[in-house]
Amino acid sequence: MQRMKLMGQSLLARDFERQVAAIQIRIAMLNRYTALGICVTEPAG
Repeated sequence: MQRMKLMGQSLLARDFERQVAAIQIRIAMLNRYTALGICVTEPAG
């Protein structure tokens, strides 16, 4: 939740569907950042 707040605490859209879309975009961005930061380990040999 803290990461979500770092992207902006308020929603600019007034329409509920647009607010939902804005939140879904933020969640997709967070998931992408998480995926980029995860290390992939492979056994040697």
